Amino acid sequence: MMERPSTIHGSRVVSIFGAAGPALDEVGLSAWIAQAAPGEALVYHRGFLAVDATGAVSNLTPERQRTLRGVAAAALRAAEQRLVHLVQARLGPDHFAYIAVARPKPGPAGAALSMRLLEAA
Repeated sequence: MMERPSTIHGSRVVSIFGAAGPALDEVGLSAWIAQAAPGEALVYHRGFLAVDATGAVSNLTPERQRTLRGVAAAALRAAEQRLVHLVQARLGPDHFAYIAVARPKPGPAGAALSMRLLEAA
């Protein structure tokens, strides 16, 4: 099987949190979406989202699990509003990078866009 080359370049992918650092939250994701240029990408989670967000099998604290579920839901709402594309990159067995890729803004950007994302929650 031939792998398709990625159109997402490493220099355009932003990770605003480390593996052991503070978790990205819904407000941070909304703020990034509001200011991101089309084509910019943000890694909003590394791991296995379905497992990491589930209490019984996750290694994350309950607070981090809640935050992750909120970020994942916010990313999905943004995709439904056509603000981002959601993609995954396989990093290894059961380990993925979950990436939001900014799309062209449908209207005026800035605070109004951030409020629209938060209100959709």
